[in-house]
Amino acid sequence: MAGKRALVILSKGAEEMETVIPVDIMRRAGISVTVAGLTGKDPVQCSRNVVICPDASLEDASKQGPYDVVLLPGGMPGAQNLAESPAVKEVLKDQDGRKGLIAAICAGPTALLAHGIGYGSTVTTHPAMKEKMMAGDHYKYSEARVQKDGHYITSRGPGTSFEFALTIVEELMGAEVAAQVKAPLIMKD
Repeated sequence: MAGKRALVILSKGAEEMETVIPVDIMRRAGISVTVAGLTGKDPVQCSRNVVICPDASLEDASKQGPYDVVLLPGGMPGAQNLAESPAVKEVLKDQDGRKGLIAAICAGPTALLAHGIGYGSTVTTHPAMKEKMMAGDHYKYSEARVQKDGHYITSRGPGTSFEFALTIVEELMGAEVAAQVKAPLIMKD
């Protein structure tokens, strides 16, 4: 199970919790996580003015693939930046073509819609993004806090970040590792 790798794509206006919590949880599970800045390696100002320093630029990180999971945080305008990026489209198309895990939270799934990823799948988003996500009938919608369908994992928002991250860990590392990571977090069951 060792050697799993994750790519988290960070853009200006990303939601901090939806970025940091999954990165932290995956690293606790032993997954090698690369936080890749959409526009380079410079520090990125998130939606609530927290600044995160990427490990690499997306351009450089994408050359180090493939990854076991590609993760898209939500937040605005972060998710919109991901949706408008040809580089994100290329990474997602490659990941999807290999049936590699793709995870997106909150407004992040709208980038899947924009890039034509996962059509026909059941997804969830932040409630404010439901109408946008369902335009064109490309997806089935779920109100679940975390929704897994095939190699897609979607989730609803900052408050579901822990569950979302633990679902990714369980998918990549197994239920036992996910339980070991969860126990010391003192999460409500």
